[in-house]
Amino acid sequence: MISRRTFFTTFFASCLALVSWLHFAPVAHALGGKLPAINQPAPEFTLPTNTGNGKISLSDLRGKWVVLYFYPKDFTSGCTIEARRFQQDLPKYLEKNTQIIGISADDVDSHAEFCDSEGLKFPLLADTNGAVSKAYGSWIGFLSMRHSFIIDPQGILRETFVKVNPSIHSTEVLARLEKLQSAAS
Repeated sequence: MISRRTFFTTFFASCLALVSWLHFAPVAHALGGKLPAINQPAPEFTLPTNTGNGKISLSDLRGKWVVLYFYPKDFTSGCTIEARRFQQDLPKYLEKNTQIIGISADDVDSHAEFCDSEGLKFPLLADTNGAVSKAYGSWIGFLSMRHSFIIDPQGILRETFVKVNPSIHSTEVLARLEKLQSAAS
């Protein structure tokens, strides 16, 4: 008999594989909806989190660079790999005055359990109704797509990633962040 977690992990991984296979949308219009425009203010949000005072708003992070990454589901293989890579590179992001924020439709309790099991030291936000994921063009019915965004210290969206490979994504984001920061200097 397979466990409930194994069943759901396999089910969601299969759904994500199907969605990835069907993903033929152009870059400007992601499968999850219309992406926000580069070099424009990033969509504002306030969501519950598993850390700190219980909520985080994008406006709370002014003065820092933000890597905002959307992912489908806690405890699934791709999402776990992606989170581990961001955690592994967290010291490099902190050196660059950058806050990593993960967002999915999972609730705060699931995020807390995921962070505890994976040793994650950055906040995960609960977008249970998908409102923020929709604002970022990253929502497909009941879960967030694997998209990432770099937002500058003034709250301006500077980069969008829609074709994300969880194994190397943090490295790609760091490289792009370095270029954006050196151009801004």
